[in-house]
Amino acid sequence: MRQARYRDQELADSIELAADLLRTVAARWRFRIQAGRLGSHPVDETMQVVQSFEQAIEVLTGETAGPATRRASGLDTNEERFRQLVDSVTDYAIFMLTPEGMIASWNAGAEGIKGYRAEEIIGKHFSIFYPEEDLAAGKPARELEIAAREGRYVEEGWRVRKTGEKFWAHVTITALRNSSGRLTGYSKVTRDVTELRNANEALRQSEERLRLMVEAVRDYAIFLLDPDGRVATWNIGAERLKGYKAEEIIGKHFSVFYPEEARRREHPADELRRAKAEGRYEEEGWRVRKDGSQFWANVVITALFDQEGRHVGFTKVTRDFTEAKHLREAQLALQLRDEFLATAGHELRTPLSALLMQVQSLARSAKVVDPRLKDRLEKAAAAGARLEKLISQILDVSRLNAGRLALDRERMHLDAVVREVMDRFADLATESRCPILLRLEPVEGVWDRVRLEQVITNLVGNAIKYGKGKPVEVETLLDGSDAVLRVVDHGIGIAPEDHKRIFDRFERARGTREYGGFGLGLWISRSIVEAIGGGITVRSTPGEGSTFTVTLPLRAKEADAAKQS
Repeated sequence: MRQARYRDQELADSIELAADLLRTVAARWRFRIQAGRLGSHPVDETMQVVQSFEQAIEVLTGETAGPATRRASGLDTNEERFRQLVDSVTDYAIFMLTPEGMIASWNAGAEGIKGYRAEEIIGKHFSIFYPEEDLAAGKPARELEIAAREGRYVEEGWRVRKTGEKFWAHVTITALRNSSGRLTGYSKVTRDVTELRNANEALRQSEERLRLMVEAVRDYAIFLLDPDGRVATWNIGAERLKGYKAEEIIGKHFSVFYPEEARRREHPADELRRAKAEGRYEEEGWRVRKDGSQFWANVVITALFDQEGRHVGFTKVTRDFTEAKHLREAQLALQLRDEFLATAGHELRTPLSALLMQVQSLARSAKVVDPRLKDRLEKAAAAGARLEKLISQILDVSRLNAGRLALDRERMHLDAVVREVMDRFADLATESRCPILLRLEPVEGVWDRVRLEQVITNLVGNAIKYGKGKPVEVETLLDGSDAVLRVVDHGIGIAPEDHKRIFDRFERARGTREYGGFGLGLWISRSIVEAIGGGITVRSTPGEGSTFTVTLPLRAKEADAAKQS
């Protein structure tokens, strides 16, 4: 009796354990499929279920107790509980086979997965669930043979439903023997893992695409490190950037890429510690290629953790930033230069203005003193004016580079501004024997008067400079919503290959060195016109002259002016 009660309790415990495992595993896999957490394999958990049922089955099929003892001990009741439990399972097909492979039992899970009702399938051979190619190869019989010989057969493969549809199954066949070792049949547990297989296959393909993409990247060194910092993967960008082939570097510590000084102060290890603690580490610094040459690198190290939170390694992305570093240094040098020019320009302009006023005053008073002195003073004043113009251009360059070219907009007539500027060129035009021809239509708009005068001055000054002895034509007109300013000379002209280049900073047309200047006037003019919202173009033929056309929008700038006011 004591033995019977023990076996009764053992069976009850086995049944409860199987039930708990079924509920837990089914819920867990439903969650994983829904959440996309499909990295694990179902074998271990399915085996837990199988083993629990095996324990119960072994007790049920044991021959230690006779029929009277089984009834007295309540084993028949436990058999019924076990049968009810198996019948209620829907996530697993659980059924019994005879030693010959005939189906002896059937549960709800088997009906749901395979499509057969119990009365349709019991008594038929289990090979009915196998594809034709497996039947031709004798696979069902071989599986039973292996299970009988080794105790258990486990695999994943295609199986066939009643409808003919295939599904991917995880299958466990367990041989059942009585206490004397005689084979009494088999238990068969099948789970439909088609969704899991498809999801894992999609994940595998995605990982493969990512791997191929990473391997194909040439501008970045992208590779994996193990938790200790040893190189685990290598892409073509890493080979190109660092000089090592995959077989030369995989397995080596990543500190090989660092200068000796950085290794001495354990900087590589510190990077990994910080990446692991903070999730990510980024820096720029010197790195070393296989040939010993150094390059300035941007480095990002990211710690990798699995689903259980265990640290599994790092990703490391490195890019050669040497050119970017040089560019930043050059930009800083330009910024410092512009700041110096701005400061120097202001410092020079103040005493120069005072000097020019004194020279002009002396020139006026020298009329009655000495004609030769008057001539020298006038030349000094002209030289000072040219110097003041150059200083103004330097200051404009500084403002434009810093984005500080302020525009003071007001309503004005473009034709009136042109007349005022041309009045200032009257003496120079006469001296240069350049007749001025004006065709000025009334055009009203909203612009910056000082900057507009600067553009007109630069264009007309160039026309007189490069077209001495030839007429200069200045025209204003209205073209739709744009004001047009056109300056035409008949001087030396500009070669076609120089038409774009002359609007760049410090650039001049070929063959104009003897005319002097910094090559800033047209660049400043273009910058001003573009800041106003317009454009400037040139049409020129060498030996025939040039036509510069400026377009200035009306409506847009009027709206801007209204907003500012």
